[in-house]
Amino acid sequence: MTLQCRNFGSRRDFIRATGLLAAGACLPGLTLATAATDARFVLVILRGALDGLAAVPAYGDGNFARSRGQLAITAPQLRLDGLFGLHPALQQLHQRYLAKELLVVHAVASPYRERSHFDGQDLLEAGLAGRAGIRDGWLNRVLAALPMTQERASNQLAVALAQTVPLVLRGPAAVNSWAPSRLPQADADTLERLADLYANDTVLAARLQTALASNEAAAGEALASRDPLGMFKSLAESAGKLLASRDGARIAVLEASGWDTHANQGAENGQLANRLRTLDQGLAALRTALGTAWSRTAVMVVTEFGRTVATNGTRGTDHGTGSCAFLLGGAVAGGRVLSDWPGLAASALHQGRDLRPTTDLRSVFKGVLAAHLQAPQSALEQTVFPDSKRAPALPGLIRSGG
Repeated sequence: MTLQCRNFGSRRDFIRATGLLAAGACLPGLTLATAATDARFVLVILRGALDGLAAVPAYGDGNFARSRGQLAITAPQLRLDGLFGLHPALQQLHQRYLAKELLVVHAVASPYRERSHFDGQDLLEAGLAGRAGIRDGWLNRVLAALPMTQERASNQLAVALAQTVPLVLRGPAAVNSWAPSRLPQADADTLERLADLYANDTVLAARLQTALASNEAAAGEALASRDPLGMFKSLAESAGKLLASRDGARIAVLEASGWDTHANQGAENGQLANRLRTLDQGLAALRTALGTAWSRTAVMVVTEFGRTVATNGTRGTDHGTGSCAFLLGGAVAGGRVLSDWPGLAASALHQGRDLRPTTDLRSVFKGVLAAHLQAPQSALEQTVFPDSKRAPALPGLIRSGG
């Protein structure tokens, strides 16, 4: 595969440092001079709205089986505790949980409470409570707040492994981006826009998802090779090699589309299970590529919102609110599920249909950024997440010394 370098700052050959010479790859020059911290941080955005009750089934909730119907995983093989388990496709994540390197946050969401993918993603990445004033992303604003030396520049610190820099990294601080020069033929963004347009029309939404599912089944491996999610493992491995280098970047952003499961979602098996398995394998590849740097790494996996609790008429789920988030890495104080669980009784649901979020994602971001990247608390409150007083930083997410 022909790869293309993109650099929003200085350009240098980074092949030797990343160990990708044999693959003929070219990554941006991200020589990190004198860093105030050697911590690594990776943000993974799952675009399309991950079903948190499928990824992390609340099998111990007495209303779970009834409310989920045919999509309920009521006896998960990968149990976390007496209330929650992991989807069986997340085998590697379960190993990280047993190693106390995975922390699961459930019933979590950004402040967004509507059902548009694009508005939801914008607010997730801007770190704001409303669309007014969106100009840049919270991770770009963090770059200006981090402790730094005179020799270090922001473009030497952060990289997006994507065709274009996502909103979360856009802003005044210069950053790098890298992506394969050949894009997958399937345009996930266009498909998600169509799904968003059809979201309130159950007939059109169902027909679109059915057509996509049929096309996927017919195309088999040929379609999988063009799936943006199918590229996730190789991009995650590249990110790990990049961050593992002594002179490499310390912050990376990855994206994975394809989580909009309106029809034929599946339970233990099916299209969502396949996507979760790909995510699981990609995160495992990231860990392997990081090598010894894994012990100094925190990875956050988030999505714009969750999905409805009940199954719809096409054996899928529609746009919802609360979901789950994953925090993993050698620096993470894991082996736990954090959740102020609201329950799945009909009276407890948001608008009578969604898992009610009880934790603001910004609380998780703040907790990681302060403890792991040493971002000043004052900056997190005033400039990074300026309207988040009601979302205090969660303590204890990072190991002491992590």
